[in-house]
Amino acid sequence: MKAIQMREPGGPDVLTLVELPAPEIRSATEVLVRLEAAGVNPVDTKIRARGTLVPETLTAVLGCDGAGVVEAVGEGVTRFQPGDAVWFCHGGLGGPHGNYAEYIVVDERIAQPKPASLDFVQAAAAPLVLITAWEALYDRAALHAGQRVLIHAGAGGVGHVAIQLACLAGARVATTVSSAEKARFVQDLGADYTINYREESLRDGLADWTEGRGVDVAFDTVGPAVFRETIPLMAVYGDLVTILDPGPDLDLKEARNRNLRLSLELMLTPQLGGLTDALDHQGEILRRCGELFDAGKLRIQVAESFPLEQAAAAHRRLEAGGAMGKYVLRMS
Repeated sequence: MKAIQMREPGGPDVLTLVELPAPEIRSATEVLVRLEAAGVNPVDTKIRARGTLVPETLTAVLGCDGAGVVEAVGEGVTRFQPGDAVWFCHGGLGGPHGNYAEYIVVDERIAQPKPASLDFVQAAAAPLVLITAWEALYDRAALHAGQRVLIHAGAGGVGHVAIQLACLAGARVATTVSSAEKARFVQDLGADYTINYREESLRDGLADWTEGRGVDVAFDTVGPAVFRETIPLMAVYGDLVTILDPGPDLDLKEARNRNLRLSLELMLTPQLGGLTDALDHQGEILRRCGELFDAGKLRIQVAESFPLEQAAAAHRRLEAGGAMGKYVLRMS
């Protein structure tokens, strides 16, 4: 099969198109999937640049997100049969090979039926960002109707689905953007208030929007500087969730004075730790999101798709920043 392989950490040019043996079913509950598309995520570029998350692994096929068609099933599989269309988040961290390839083997508990309303490119773009946003807003922050939530980088991969999930919970949403085009995009997704951080004061804008109270929930998808900037923008007893390391020498005095609950979100933890209950929960998240897609209540934005052999170009585009939505690799 064709696959994109990295043999050492480095820039996008370390991603090489190779021929590899197709994986084989080795467990009764596994399914062999012929991939149609693979999502490209920031974690892929970080692994490519720094090395795999499984220390003893050097050579790797990246890609956590996949969508395709079941080719064969293990003797114990009960949920799928050949010909079924599926989507999932699995592999690509340095252990089991990822989805930058024509085939992959996954356990049936991880895969979910692909939403009928999504094509394979759209489906491959969605799992990691959906699970991340769902866990951050619903599981960590316990977001509920009537709350005011700040979502940073609302036009990005995680941000644009987080806005929609927050709206579905009945929350009011403010979000940061970097252009008028992105402001229009997030407003169409349901954002109530947009702040162009290049031209406007985040502090002043949120003070007006919340009448000085602060936001009940904030979701940082950007990094340490934004995490620190957000703390004084929070309401007392608020929830601040980040998907990135807040950084060293973090002064939490203001967070403590406000009785904030600070949460870290890493949706890869269940895969890295082999946590079966947590993997089942993530599968349930995808199942429920699939229903939302098919009911017309959720959508995924694909910024651009690339042929598999242009994986390096996709990484360069992602690292350049500024995209609205996700990048995806196509197998054909």
